[in-house]
Amino acid sequence: MAVYTDITDDELAALLADFDLGAPLSFKGIAEGVENSNFLLETETGRYFLTVYEKRVREEDLPFFLGLMRWLGEHGFPSATPIADRRGEILKRVRGKPCALVSFLSGLSVRRPGVAHCREAGMSLAQLHLAGAGFPMRRENDLGQPHWAPMFAGLQAQADALKPGLAAVIGRDLDHLGAAWPKGLPEGVIHADYFPDNVFFQGGKFAAAFDFYFACTDALAYDVAVALNAWCFEPDGSFNITAARALVAGYESVRPLSGAERAALPVLAHGAAMRFFLTRLHDWGATPAGALVKPKDPLEYERKLAIHRASPDLVLFGAAA
Repeated sequence: MAVYTDITDDELAALLADFDLGAPLSFKGIAEGVENSNFLLETETGRYFLTVYEKRVREEDLPFFLGLMRWLGEHGFPSATPIADRRGEILKRVRGKPCALVSFLSGLSVRRPGVAHCREAGMSLAQLHLAGAGFPMRRENDLGQPHWAPMFAGLQAQADALKPGLAAVIGRDLDHLGAAWPKGLPEGVIHADYFPDNVFFQGGKFAAAFDFYFACTDALAYDVAVALNAWCFEPDGSFNITAARALVAGYESVRPLSGAERAALPVLAHGAAMRFFLTRLHDWGATPAGALVKPKDPLEYERKLAIHRASPDLVLFGAAA
């Protein structure tokens, strides 16, 4: 979450005039994340989030994202639900940009997930995958493996500026991932960004997930690999095998992995680290001046890449035999 687009009182009033939400009582930007402009809105009828979609989110993808959020809510998965206006429309515009109001979620994200949090994360991710089954729309993962080499082609100089010699190392990684990337794994709707800051807990238990603006159709096990990278590394860069075992066990308590999915976890985790390294590298030099946001350090994921490169089977220690 972040704030790139300011909204005046008059613009907010014009937007809310289409809804039956009452008058606004408070309205403030949320300065976290890097993708969209987000605001916490309180009106006479309750609390809501307003998201203004910025340059990375393509407007043609929004029916998929918002439709998925509605579908998940209707199928029992706790997540933000889009709010329709009086005409039944959920996609609106402000400042010439697309936007949407969604329901307010209660809970807290954890900055330092423990083993119990990781188990809850794995369990809830599997619940998301099951709830998404049957969703009638499809969306390609436009940040998936076929897109990494073309993305990096424009970032090589930036990689070497960040760390001399890094471009050649990343190039070899990309060659390996291209040759080893698994095919034919079970697919479905994935979150593709299941990080601790996109999950709420209450009383140590999973409460809700949000920020579905990278969601797509891809291998379900790739989502597990994203989560292993996001939840199971310590601040010193080491991989926490106990946390990984808990995450995978939580996932498999709801949806067991196939043998092929389990065997693919090392290359999927290596690839997931590559995806977030590349987008962080891009954002490191592309965040607009004046935005209330600090881009995330790409070197965090460069260190994760080094671990996957040196110990390619490490994540299997977190998976059941």
